[in-house]
Amino acid sequence: MAARPGGQRARPGDPGGPRRGLRGPRVPPLRPEGCVSAAVELRGVVKRYRRTRALDGLDLRVPRGTLVGLVGPNGAGKTTTFGIISGVLEPDEGTVDVLGSGPFHPRAQAGALGVLPQDCALNPHSSARQLLTFFGRLQGLTRAEATREADRLLDELRLGDRATSRVGELSHGMKRRLAVAQALVGDPRLVLLDEPTGGLDPHLVVEMRELLLREKRRRTLVVSSHILSDLERTCDEIAFLEAGRCVRAEPVETLRLASRRIRIRLAGPAERAKLAAVFGDRPFDLDGDSLSYELAEDEAPRETAPAVLAALVAAGVPVLEVSVGGSLEEAYLAAREAVRRDPGRR
Repeated sequence: MAARPGGQRARPGDPGGPRRGLRGPRVPPLRPEGCVSAAVELRGVVKRYRRTRALDGLDLRVPRGTLVGLVGPNGAGKTTTFGIISGVLEPDEGTVDVLGSGPFHPRAQAGALGVLPQDCALNPHSSARQLLTFFGRLQGLTRAEATREADRLLDELRLGDRATSRVGELSHGMKRRLAVAQALVGDPRLVLLDEPTGGLDPHLVVEMRELLLREKRRRTLVVSSHILSDLERTCDEIAFLEAGRCVRAEPVETLRLASRRIRIRLAGPAERAKLAAVFGDRPFDLDGDSLSYELAEDEAPRETAPAVLAALVAAGVPVLEVSVGGSLEEAYLAAREAVRRDPGRR
């Protein structure tokens, strides 16, 4: 019999035990990756918890090979959405298509999906290597393959020196990185990450962003986070959830360019007289080293911004950085305000 991490024996019929004689659900095989344009497609999905509608007609599409961020307040339905996609929860209404094969069945389609739950409890008695090897076996790897994969991910998540440490001895940040690693074991085609940077030190948050940027070249990722600046740096598309519905879903660049504001970071103090000479009658805002102005309706951001930058440099204004459009935070707040003014948009 297979052994669970921490020395526990796996029983026949449980996920870590022998699989002979087990009959999983009859589901269509996963379609080849090249035949699937959307890794996830939810249409009109409703999920009720007694009188509460956690999802209220959710429509969500995740294109294959992208990193999509889910943004919304607590209770918006993000965690329930992950439960529906991963097959842990069944919808009360609506259709679910994961990797082109309808609803996801964890046993029948093992290895295709990795998940970092919101509250990921790890066996405190296992070593870090044992734990990842165990999850690799659940994903269909041989023991040798699972061990190699465990060591690779431990090194990538800067946990290689803690491979033999028991999980219960690790710090909160180490446990969180280990939890992220278990979601990546076995090269899954789709990975769901719920607050992957929660509780990490600032330098580890930066490293986690870099990991996500590397991983999105290999697979489809969906990330839920309250840290909008992280999502803005890493995601291809963002979906705003409110009261169980998706109220806006667009590429990050589209969301940012919805604001026609040009932002300029200065390298030092700037004289208002010089700025007035550059901008003429155009209003501008100056707050310390931050300068910004609004484009007219007939101005193209990609053409106007370089012209203004050249004029500022020629006038002797020290410029460090120029950005076009607003922030993801501004786009999110605007979407929430639109829903507040017109509840029918939900």
